[in-house]
Amino acid sequence: MQIHAITWNLFHGRDAPPDQSLFTWRSWLLKITERGAEYAQVNRSLFAEFATALSAMPWDVALLQESPPRWAPRLAEALGSETHLTLTSRNRLAPLSGWIADLNPDLIASSEGGSNLTLLRGALLGGDPAIAERRELVIHEGHPERRTMAFTRTSAGLCVANLHATNDRPELAGPEVLRAAETAIDWAGDAPLLFGGDLNLRPAEHPDVFEQLRDRHGLASPTAPGSIDHLLARGLEVLAQPSPLPHPEVVREPSFHGPLGLWRREAGLRIRLSDHTPVGAAYALAASTTDAAD
Repeated sequence: MQIHAITWNLFHGRDAPPDQSLFTWRSWLLKITERGAEYAQVNRSLFAEFATALSAMPWDVALLQESPPRWAPRLAEALGSETHLTLTSRNRLAPLSGWIADLNPDLIASSEGGSNLTLLRGALLGGDPAIAERRELVIHEGHPERRTMAFTRTSAGLCVANLHATNDRPELAGPEVLRAAETAIDWAGDAPLLFGGDLNLRPAEHPDVFEQLRDRHGLASPTAPGSIDHLLARGLEVLAQPSPLPHPEVVREPSFHGPLGLWRREAGLRIRLSDHTPVGAAYALAASTTDAAD
């Protein structure tokens, strides 16, 4: 069985134009769209755009981080998938924070609450249900914020570990990733394992962590020396190494200004989804693994 996988940090469902000057107080407070030469910065719900982008990507399993928790059932329906969600930080005021996020995503930003969301579709939906087991591991509690790992065992025999390690604190992220890997290996047993997400560690800067993942746990290989988003595998044949996919963008419809639209027609501008580029890879799951799962 061939399995295509992606990992993508959704940036809480927000856009991130390359020109950071487009993030202004007018947009932040008044929801005014800011326009540059090629890109617009919009402050509105982008659920439809993210769902469309995810639908167009090649995947059977998707590991999402900073995914708005309220999006999980809607994504499952829109993408024809089964889901496993674990909450991360800042979810105490839900659903109030979700309501504010729908009204003004940039104002509340990450304070709307976050989650790791694993989606299964395509080849992995052969079982009924596709998800045979769900587990959660808290890999960090307290300051600076809660971090978790979603562990999913599929009926096809594949196990998936999806996590988001602490950002800008490699002294925390390293132990978090290693603890998550050790637990995922223990929970998976002899089953093949896909381990990844936003690890917030670059192999070029912290090679020791990735050497331990490889040598102690058999998890290989990271995306790229400068990447923080990774897919690592154990017990799977790698058909296509993890690599960045095209960054999802949509074109904003042209708009008119002035009475009856007679003054000026504004060309369509691009909207760049998320501040992370998705990573994709392809694997082969041995037939004997699938048979054993049955």
